[in-house]
Amino acid sequence: MKAVTGRRMAKLAETKGWILARINGSHHVYTMQGRMERVVIPIHGNKPLKIGLQCSLMKMIPIHEDEL
Repeated sequence: MKAVTGRRMAKLAETKGWILARINGSHHVYTMQGRMERVVIPIHGNKPLKIGLQCSLMKMIPIHEDEL
């Protein structure tokens, strides 16, 4: 699986309709109208996300591997 930074994942979430609700430190919290859950994406410079977190975010947003 391709490693993705938090910034790239945030941009992909915005293209899927997620809206930035607030920023708490380095964590960007996204919401979507009509859905109860939130997506929290850590943005730590250009560091890639850990694999487990990346897979979890990909399921919630949803993003397929070929879109990375």
